[in-house]
Amino acid sequence: MGSHRAEPTTRARRDRQQRTDAPPVPVAAAPAVEGLGAPAADAPRRWSTRMLGRTGVLAALVAVTVVVPVSQGVADGEIVVGERQVDPNLPSTVTALTAIPLSDLPPTPLVSADGASRLRALAEVSRDAERSALPGCDGGVRAAGSNGLLATKDLCTLWDGRTQMRADAAVALAELNEAHVARFGTDMCLTSGYRTLAQQKAVKAQKGGMAATPGKSNHGWGLAMDFCSIQTSGARWTWLNDNGPTFGWEQPNWAVKGGSGPYEPWHWEYTKGVKADGEYYG
Repeated sequence: MGSHRAEPTTRARRDRQQRTDAPPVPVAAAPAVEGLGAPAADAPRRWSTRMLGRTGVLAALVAVTVVVPVSQGVADGEIVVGERQVDPNLPSTVTALTAIPLSDLPPTPLVSADGASRLRALAEVSRDAERSALPGCDGGVRAAGSNGLLATKDLCTLWDGRTQMRADAAVALAELNEAHVARFGTDMCLTSGYRTLAQQKAVKAQKGGMAATPGKSNHGWGLAMDFCSIQTSGARWTWLNDNGPTFGWEQPNWAVKGGSGPYEPWHWEYTKGVKADGEYYG
């Protein structure tokens, strides 16, 4: 028995024709990005870019409001996981930041303008204290009393732990010594600074004409220094002559070679103080 394909019914043919002839269903056009006229197909990519930028800003804010306080908690060993009520007695952000050691502080951009200014002020005070040439010595103090009879409280002890001088002369010499250490790696060697009246008399008895009359020596005012022989020869001697005057220390005219008095390369004086208060032999 031969087979044949069944013909579709009249109704089936009509339905199929209607589906074929029907106009396509319109698809909503993707809106263009405002101001750029770009098609909606680019919107996801641009949206993700904006989200990345916003995420970066949020991350910076989180670093200030969360990471810094948490890092402080780690240092103190007081991290608590979970919800925590805000304690009204806790310090403000600026107070907390200024209490952290400088090495533990967050980068400057994460610190408020007010907090940054306070931290800079603290750092400057710290640096000034560290750079003091002679800690504990007020260079503005002038010793009271007469030659060889100065008040001990107005004298400053130098780096060798024994030699004393008037405060202003001592600070200036300490600054010169800092430069010497930077150049040669060691402190300047000292033999004699301030001399009491009794000490001046003893030196006069020992050295005769090589020593000043007791009560007339600038050692008695705490304004003269005798250096060790290592400072008066070679490279150190050249350096002392080149740099001493910059810090107010000079050899008096009478002590230089060919001067009016005995040649004493070891004897140097704080010229400003001598001219104002000491025995100036110009």
